[in-house]
Amino acid sequence: MQRVTRLVRSGRWPAAKTRGSVTLTYDERHRRRAVLRMETGEAFLLDLPRATLLEEGDGLPLPEGGYVVVRAAPEPLIEIKAASPARLSRLAWHLGNRHLPAEIRPGRILIRPDHVIQTMLEGLGARVKAVNQPFHPEGGAYAAQLNGHGHGHDHHH
Repeated sequence: MQRVTRLVRSGRWPAAKTRGSVTLTYDERHRRRAVLRMETGEAFLLDLPRATLLEEGDGLPLPEGGYVVVRAAPEPLIEIKAASPARLSRLAWHLGNRHLPAEIRPGRILIRPDHVIQTMLEGLGARVKAVNQPFHPEGGAYAAQLNGHGHGHDHHH
């Protein structure tokens, strides 16, 4: 079994050398060590020096040559919208106050399903609906220090 000991961030590795892909949920993408399986069925050992968030498009260099591209798997989420940017900002504050992982996008916020939080948001005037898509929550104030890669969403997924 091949052992992958590093990753190369999206856009910094030769996509023409892709040998396969691995599709993972948000939780599965935060790893240090795990046996992963490409869509071809071939397994490899991910063995990084520290726990790292694998991002959409990152490349995992195989010792025998080529790269495995990381894909973000669709997963059940709740999409939150509001009548105005100010109201959406208020909802974001309430989510942050509860330390919930959240993906902040223009005009909407995405969180994991939680019926208690959903009821609270609806009570605050939010429009919520279930969606199924990849989850890319904000990394938080200390994310760049933890994994060497800030996640301020100034890049495209």
